[in-house]
Amino acid sequence: MSRFENSAIETIVKHGAEELGIVLPRDAGAAFSSYYSFLMQHGRYMNLTAISGKEDVAHSHFLDSIALLKTRDFKGMRVIDVGSGAGFPGIPLKIADPSIDLTLLDSTGKRVGFLSELCSILDINAYCIHARAEESAHSDNMRESYDIVVSRAVARLNVLCELCLPFARVGGVFIAMKGVDSTRETTEASNAIKVLGARLQGCVDYKVPETDIVHRAVIISKTSQTPENYPRRFARIQKIPL
Repeated sequence: MSRFENSAIETIVKHGAEELGIVLPRDAGAAFSSYYSFLMQHGRYMNLTAISGKEDVAHSHFLDSIALLKTRDFKGMRVIDVGSGAGFPGIPLKIADPSIDLTLLDSTGKRVGFLSELCSILDINAYCIHARAEESAHSDNMRESYDIVVSRAVARLNVLCELCLPFARVGGVFIAMKGVDSTRETTEASNAIKVLGARLQGCVDYKVPETDIVHRAVIISKTSQTPENYPRRFARIQKIPL
């Protein structure tokens, strides 16, 4: 990658963060540049992202991820990114706020290998776990242990809730990254939210800087412990969603 491309990534992210009102650490620009380079080297053949090009990656991945910092205070929080894939939104959040205690969870070994190597390159301290969410959520050291659960996965919200809410501590939140057309999906998930011991706190729509793209963060508060029988096996979750 040329110095120009590296500089372009840093400039886009810096200006975008300023538009969001986020003050990035001094070395964040260089970290995002290294992230972009590593993603372009490995992402295509590992099927990590269909998006390429510095502008598109900076806007659609990096800035879209760190925009979550405007929805809640992440400082010093224990955060888990469920179905992390190429590391979005978890790693950009960690770059933007190094105080986050980050766990990256994915069910695919190759992706977890990518995440582990990426964290090493970026000198990021994060737990990279290769496991299925519906199994990890029953582990004593992970169940109801996180202040904030985030997910950018493409599953419908009622499915995501069953996979993600068991990780959140009582008083914590689950933030699902969705499109602005997700109102019906959010309504559809109302029973799942109630059964799993939570309530819909609200939805925050935000514009991705320097684009016309508007996305939505669906914020769900954990109000009581999730019943022990959830999450169920994934096949059951898919077949009979809550």
